[in-house]
Amino acid sequence: MCAFRKTNKVRPKKSLGQHFLHDLGIAKRIVDALKSGSSQQNVLEIGPGMGVLTQFLINRNHTNLKVIEIDRDSVAYLKTNFSMLHGKIIEGDFLAIQPAEIFDGIFSIIGNFPYNISSQIFFKVLENHDRVDQVVCMLQKEVADRIAAPPGSKTYGILSVLLQAYYDIHFLFKVPPGVFTPPPKVISGVIRLERNQVASLACDEKLFVQVVKQGFNTRRKTLRNALKNLNLAAEIVALPLLDKRAEQLSVKDFENLTLLIEKSRGAVGS
Repeated sequence: MCAFRKTNKVRPKKSLGQHFLHDLGIAKRIVDALKSGSSQQNVLEIGPGMGVLTQFLINRNHTNLKVIEIDRDSVAYLKTNFSMLHGKIIEGDFLAIQPAEIFDGIFSIIGNFPYNISSQIFFKVLENHDRVDQVVCMLQKEVADRIAAPPGSKTYGILSVLLQAYYDIHFLFKVPPGVFTPPPKVISGVIRLERNQVASLACDEKLFVQVVKQGFNTRRKTLRNALKNLNLAAEIVALPLLDKRAEQLSVKDFENLTLLIEKSRGAVGS
């Protein structure tokens, strides 16, 4: 997704889920949503395309910007039209790289995410939540709503819980299809994720992910039935909390439940 400039336009590729944003006002709003401090900020833009966000990012104070782009045509365009990006363009797939290959320390992410891989990008962010302090992105509104949804909501799900465990999430604004070329068939949404104060969960984090995923895999069932495959101890099965469905539990509820499961397994093994 990117803005068209006057020369060497890149044709959007359906295989890459490209829808090029051409509204500069919205592009600037997205960039302005990225919070910055007084010291230098490492920023990675995912999928810059023809630089609709990049043209605003390169003028930000205290910003060490790098961009990653999988589309060769877009890479060639950026090299031709953005000389200031020399040495800062990474040609490749964000899902296949390690953050340490890009920045030594903490960094923020910004981008207009391809709809077909947005969830995968967020799981990659989760794997690196100790390195990624902020994410500002545009994606399909349905996914944005799901990520920001509170407990009890019908859209509250796996990504909601896992991301909200480590990030404060804000839905910022909607974006209509007409500002893209070609227009997508859905409304888009812009969200911001800001790293919270949780350095690590009080429970085993891998087990936490397992409990959350298993709980939502059959979300209409009570947790007592949804978590059967985890072979829970009798005292866990008897908990009143397991009368609820996964969508009714907060992040803290899932954390506490995981800790109880972890302790019960430790007791069995002792």
